[in-house]
Amino acid sequence: MATIVQCLSSCATLDSKFKVLSLKGISSSSPSSSFSTRRGASATVCSSLSFSQSVSQCVAFSSGNLLVQKPMRQLIVCEAAPTKKADSAAKRARQAEKRRVYNKSKKSEARTRMKKVLEALEGLKKKTDAQPDEIVSVEKLIGEAYSAIDKAVKVKALHKNTGARRKSRLARRKKAVEIHHGWYVPDAAAATEAAAVTMAA
Repeated sequence: MATIVQCLSSCATLDSKFKVLSLKGISSSSPSSSFSTRRGASATVCSSLSFSQSVSQCVAFSSGNLLVQKPMRQLIVCEAAPTKKADSAAKRARQAEKRRVYNKSKKSEARTRMKKVLEALEGLKKKTDAQPDEIVSVEKLIGEAYSAIDKAVKVKALHKNTGARRKSRLARRKKAVEIHHGWYVPDAAAATEAAAVTMAA
């Protein structure tokens, strides 16, 4: 009789035990707090565990006889939510956009410095009573333009040949202005070499 009462009390609390059972992580100390399935060498660990329906009582009386009912099969629902890996394509897109904006600013600065030099040289060339010391201010602007071009080449915003071509353009314009006002007279050898290059082209 004592055994029947003990079985009844244990089966009555079975429903409440199943309702509160939940897995919140992996713990090596309590085997009932984790659920794992092994197949070969791999293991799948579930992060949460819940039951889809309650457990019916396993013991009941029917016409004075002890009737043991087989508990219903329970459905165990496991949810495994692995952490999402960083999207490398999105990261590359962000990096490319950051580099594009940075390179654009460097190229824009170089173009602005060149424009200031060309405007100053054009105004000096049109000036009839220009003095030789006025070229000093233009040389200062040329130095700033050279610096901006070199910085753009250093960070690979401009190709090194492009930077060299732009610096050469500024130097040729400056020399043309000096020759126009008579501040610079090219020697005969340089003039002959320039004429030979022109004829060969």
